[in-house]
Order: sequence, then structure tokens, then C-alpha cells
Amino acid sequence: MTKLGTFLKRKAVNKSQVSRRTGINKQRLSELSINEKTKLRADELYLIAMAIEVDACELLEYVCGDLELKKESK
Repeated sequence: MTKLGTFLKRKAVNKSQVSRRTGINKQRLSELSINEKTKLRADELYLIAMAIEVDACELLEYVCGDLELKKESK
């Protein structure tokens, strides 16, 4: 399960309702929730956040908060 999938599960989100509200089909939502290799686009993240009534920054931080910049070599 992806971080997005975990977030949606934790919030007890109805994916069918999110699909209707966002226009993102249910298959795509399932892929975004299950497949780690599926890339979440910024527009999708924003629409999902609006549909589940959470701050887009909160969702972004949860999904991408473990990313780090590469160390610069001198």
C-alpha cells in the first residue's frame, strides 16, 4: 500500500465518492493507493485533498514528507 492509500484508509475515505468528485477514475485511485511505482500528479493530489476536505499541504507532507535533497559534494 502506498502512503496515499494509507492516508485514505486512515481517514476512512470512500474512493467511489472521491472518483465522482474529482473525475479521477476508480481504477486510477486504486493504482495510486496500491502500486508504489505509480506516480501521483500534483493536480490529482490537489483534487483528492479538496474532495476529502483536507489541506493539500497536509496531504502532500504525508505523502512526500520522507523525501530529502541529495547531499552536495564539495
